[in-house]
Amino acid sequence: MLNQLRCQVSLYLVKQTRASFASGRKVINLDCFVPENCGEKLPAVIGLHGSGGGHASMLSPARALAAEGFAVYVLHYFDRAGSPGPDFKTILRNFPLWMKTVWDAVTFVSREPRVDPSRIGLLGFSLGGYLSVSSSGIDSRIKAVVEFFGGLPRELKYFMRRACPTLILHGEADATVPVAEAYHLQQVLLAKRIPCEMKIYPGVGHGFSGEVSQDAGLRSVNFLKKYLGASAS
Repeated sequence: MLNQLRCQVSLYLVKQTRASFASGRKVINLDCFVPENCGEKLPAVIGLHGSGGGHASMLSPARALAAEGFAVYVLHYFDRAGSPGPDFKTILRNFPLWMKTVWDAVTFVSREPRVDPSRIGLLGFSLGGYLSVSSSGIDSRIKAVVEFFGGLPRELKYFMRRACPTLILHGEADATVPVAEAYHLQQVLLAKRIPCEMKIYPGVGHGFSGEVSQDAGLRSVNFLKKYLGASAS
């Protein structure tokens, strides 16, 4: 799992808080990272963790991304249906519930006073990457997606009503989510003439560290600034 999203320059002081909203009669928590020294409306990014790392795995990336001028919200989507563990059948059963939770999270974030509702993106790791891409296929409020070592469920390919600019980051030697998933997603986006960028890291498995993590982090920041914009310093 990615440990850090490292950026070259930190422009903003970041305030961390906790918020919650209701989804399916469940209380869903969010870790909120919002730049303090900016008076204008901010682009927002909702972070979706993987099945193994949990929301804590996204706190450092969220804080670093917020320092670049984004309001970042790490979604505890497991609050809706619990942690699936390694059980693939449980993931399939809960996937629609988690997608609905992402939809409700976008609604909540879009109403935050510091957020520009026309500039909301998703950033997902692994399972969170699948959720990010899938959610963007049905929700026009999502304007950009960055997905780390995830993909698009094959069944949803035929139900996508739309798509948005997407950055695909994957390890060539990923034994958990095969790199074929990245190429499949790229093909779907290109067929729909949706802007996409992809970086495949040779010899890298499931989860990034070191120079690969730094490169992926910088690509993520630049991509989100390109499609969501960022507040002026």
